[in-house]
Amino acid sequence: MPSKDLRASIVQAGDVELSHEPIGEDQRADGQAPATTGYALLGTLGNAEVGIWEMSAGAMRDIESDEYFAVLSGRATVQILEAGGFGAQELRLVPGSIARLHAGMRTQRTVTETLRKFYFTL
Repeated sequence: MPSKDLRASIVQAGDVELSHEPIGEDQRADGQAPATTGYALLGTLGNAEVGIWEMSAGAMRDIESDEYFAVLSGRATVQILEAGGFGAQELRLVPGSIARLHAGMRTQRTVTETLRKFYFTL
């Protein structure tokens, strides 16, 4: 007889319904079409959040948290800006990309095809 009342779970990431909201004025990238974003928190693991996040075509600026993510669908470029001790970089995201961002990185995302990712963040 099992000693724990825990069950495994499964989610089809592509089927998770997300409600999109327009990005805030403070996240709009100059001269770029504003995007919308949506997310679903799937759960926690210790102090970390695990979920699905999506961004429509367009651009946005952000200040990152510590995060690992895997791109499930879509295409985008993330420019890491030279600021806060971080050097400038450009990440090209396609399905299957796995990326690591560090807390405090200033970024600009440009999505050309709606981007959906699975994330693990502190």
